[in-house]
Amino acid sequence: MAKRKAKRKTAKKKTAKRKAKRKVAKKKTAKRKAKRKVAKKKAKRKAKRKVAKKKAKRKAKRKVAKKKAKRKAKRKAKRKVAKKKAKRKAKRKAKRKVAKKKAKRKAKRKVAKKKAKRKAKRKVAKKKAKRRTRRR
Repeated sequence: MAKRKAKRKTAKKKTAKRKAKRKVAKKKTAKRKAKRKVAKKKAKRKAKRKVAKKKAKRKAKRKVAKKKAKRKAKRKAKRKVAKKKAKRKAKRKAKRKVAKKKAKRKAKRKVAKKKAKRKAKRKVAKKKAKRRTRRR
């Protein structure tokens, strides 16, 4: 009887030890689980940050691209205006050139007319002189 009691006592001790071990093991696994949970959360946050950074970068790029496009458009518009101005200037120049030519021709014609008039006058004077000499 005493032997059996002693055996039971040792068995109980062993089960108690096993229980305690299991308790410790459970605690450890729980700790590991908690750590993993924390790590996962951290990783998630990190990933979110990464995504946000990428988004921000893209946004910034778009902003820069927009600015560039605006500048380009402005330059194009300026060039267009300058082209128009140059065209107008060229037209004016051409007109002036034509007008100058016209004026030159007019002046030449005037001179020619004067010359012809003088020639005609001379001719008349000569005829008159001839007549006069004939009468005498």
